[in-house]
Amino acid sequence: MTDNAQQQPPAPTTELPTQYAPADVEGPLYERWVERGYFEADEKSDKPPYTIVIPPPNVTGSLHLGHAFEHTLIDALTRRKRMQGYETLWQPGMDHAGIATQNVVERELAKEGKSRHDLGREAFVERVWKWKAESGGQISGQMRRLGDGVAWSRERFTMDEGLSRAVQTIFKRLYDDELIYRAERIINWCPRCLTAISDIEVNYQDDDGELVSMKYGEGDETIVVATTRAETMLGDTAVAVHPEDERYKHLVGKLVKLPLTDRSIPVVADEHVDPEFGTGAVKVTPAHDPNDFEIGQRHDLPSIAVMDEHAVITAHGPFQGLDRLEARSAIVAALRAEGRIVAEKRPYVHSVGHCSRCSTTIEPRLSMQWWVKVGPLAKAAGDAVRDGRVKIHPQEMEKRYFDWVDNLHDWCISRQLWWGHRIPVWYGPDGEVVCVGPDDEPPSGEGWRQDSDVLDTWFSSGLWPFSTLGWPERTESLAKFYPNSVLLTGYDILFFWVARMMMFGLYAMDGTPPFHTIALHGMVRDQNGKKMSKSFGNVVNPLDWMDKYGSDALRFTLARGANPGVDVPIGEDWVQGSRNFANKIWNATRFALMNGATIEGELPDASRMSPTDRWILSRLNSVVAEVDAYYDDYQFAKLSDALFHFAWDEVFDWYVELSKTTFQAGGEAAEVSKRVLGEVLDVTLRLLHPVVPFVTETLWTTLTGGESVVIADWPADSGFRDEAAEREIGTLQSVITEVRRFRADQGLQPGQRVPARLTLEGTALAAHEPAIRQLLRLQPEGDSFTATATLPVAGVEVALDLSGVIDVAAERKRLAKDLAAAEKEQAQATAKLGNEAFLAKAPDHVVDKIRTRLAKAEEDIVRIRTQLERLPQA
Repeated sequence: MTDNAQQQPPAPTTELPTQYAPADVEGPLYERWVERGYFEADEKSDKPPYTIVIPPPNVTGSLHLGHAFEHTLIDALTRRKRMQGYETLWQPGMDHAGIATQNVVERELAKEGKSRHDLGREAFVERVWKWKAESGGQISGQMRRLGDGVAWSRERFTMDEGLSRAVQTIFKRLYDDELIYRAERIINWCPRCLTAISDIEVNYQDDDGELVSMKYGEGDETIVVATTRAETMLGDTAVAVHPEDERYKHLVGKLVKLPLTDRSIPVVADEHVDPEFGTGAVKVTPAHDPNDFEIGQRHDLPSIAVMDEHAVITAHGPFQGLDRLEARSAIVAALRAEGRIVAEKRPYVHSVGHCSRCSTTIEPRLSMQWWVKVGPLAKAAGDAVRDGRVKIHPQEMEKRYFDWVDNLHDWCISRQLWWGHRIPVWYGPDGEVVCVGPDDEPPSGEGWRQDSDVLDTWFSSGLWPFSTLGWPERTESLAKFYPNSVLLTGYDILFFWVARMMMFGLYAMDGTPPFHTIALHGMVRDQNGKKMSKSFGNVVNPLDWMDKYGSDALRFTLARGANPGVDVPIGEDWVQGSRNFANKIWNATRFALMNGATIEGELPDASRMSPTDRWILSRLNSVVAEVDAYYDDYQFAKLSDALFHFAWDEVFDWYVELSKTTFQAGGEAAEVSKRVLGEVLDVTLRLLHPVVPFVTETLWTTLTGGESVVIADWPADSGFRDEAAEREIGTLQSVITEVRRFRADQGLQPGQRVPARLTLEGTALAAHEPAIRQLLRLQPEGDSFTATATLPVAGVEVALDLSGVIDVAAERKRLAKDLAAAEKEQAQATAKLGNEAFLAKAPDHVVDKIRTRLAKAEEDIVRIRTQLERLPQA
């Protein structure tokens, strides 16, 4: 056999192997789906559109559990809509990830002893493109492993030619509308990445630092300020106090000597200062603090930069050339030597910003950058939610959204990188500034140069819902698939990505928002609810679990934990349980096929069906309606749980078991039940398919002979309900469950047969006697039958002969011992909870533990007494 032949996916068969082997099934099935074009979208179709974009993963990334979680939910939505007859587009693609990608390639160069500056800009960018072609995008293969039904032919990259055209177009439009401008402002600067980063790319954490109180000025004109960043005092240009602070009114407008320098600085009055905090006086360093910058603007203060881009001190004097942390210690020591240190607190825990890419401490820095004036754009983004054009789900997340968009500061969009969309602005020899659109010729000639900065990655990903569809051209795809039906994403990037897409979509698409609904999900955590982190040692590679248990098992576990906007705990035991569910589906379907389950011919009329048949069909239609309602409300956990319990409990554990006696008896009733069982499996597999696509595809095509469940019709609620049948089978379940519980309490083995008399005459359960006896392992009563235990359940009576089956005397003795222990536990717990002195001193968790013990003891007492009452007399 050739290699090519070996790689061909196996054709569907009419028989199923004895065991389900995900590794043998999943890869070939996925390739078949892609080859047949099931996931592609046709803009010429007259079907209603359903569009979702993938939150574009970084080209540097790989599939982590967060991706697997989000992709599972999106895939479930799109698979269902495809089955419902929608022209479904799940748009795939990747983000160029400016800082992250540049860092990766720079590390590769460092291994060769080179830097990007050794290559030069053009050669370095070529090197990044080469890395992208060779190493980037491994996540695409991992998406296939998971079963992502994306339109691969439409895959996009944020630096593709078409998307670059979109970026240049919107930059030009915003610039012409005076919504993009260049200005010197305080920005977040990473001394490691050597670029500005936005507020939302700063991670804040509590660090151990120091709070130093130091004395400025002399004599009566002395004022004390406190700081955690003593090194910035070299750039102080004022001390600020509150205008109403009586302590300092005599100093406002005067100059005080700035230590370690030959400068004097003014004392200014500003309402920003909190007179209750510290000494009520603050040092003002406009070039190195955003609040100080604002004070400086209000009081026309100079801005003196004392650090370079590497956070090295540039101010003249003995500290020049020192790193900021070295300078901090040296400056404090110098101030101490002059008697200027009033107080020192170490450690002083305070919140410090770190670069989200490399964890370096951020340095606020005055810098000339490009900005988006977000005021009108953010207002439009807020209005679109307020007036109902866009729904946020769950609704309680609206407040977080409004808190963000209603208080947005102008957005710094320039980055001091080489990898990314270069800012389309040229500077001329005489101070000219020209912004160039995609169809414009850039100015040329001596002295003209393009801005060296690139745009923030979020600038291009903010265009994702429409740039991927061909905008700025008015393409057929744009007309068909914009706006998106829903954006499903994590609440953690509500600010990073969602708000930017809202602003740009409304601006570029004439007020049409980029999506109708924003459905927010939580973060994946470990089984103890702890954040997954390499430092905690609890990070899981989803590929490992897919290799071990199958992709369906991972998907079902993730979906079953997905409550809207709530974090999702996950553990390997749960994935193993989902694997067991996939096996249960496999084994039950295999049994059904072996016993003649079929979908051939019309479903028999209800009058020909048994109550068991009518019950399962009634329940089936209720579950179809229930699952639809949960999908429409993005309640993935609830729909998965409903399907789990219906499939496992009702179909496999009850209907299949109850039907065995019918199949054995044969005749018309058996033929009807075979058709009903086929119907139930057909619908159940279609309902399960969006969440567990691989096992359902194999089973459904085997059961029905259909081409693929991917393109099968989504089940519809036929409206069939039979409350009488549901009550009847509910009673039957109660009887069987109660007798099973009694058998277990008496220590009987599941397969152990017991003589029994069933009093069913005149009840709806009379016709079910064969099934009851078979499921409960009950023998006919016989001539020597003695009713040693009688169970009245749900209006019927089950009498059992336990003589010769259990040692009644020994069982009574065992139960009496257990009862005495439970009563002792009850007495002890009651006494403690009745002791006021104990309750006053004991911690809450101790009291709660005793209450739990009491409840358990009381429950045990009731259970044991019931068992004793049911036992025959010794």
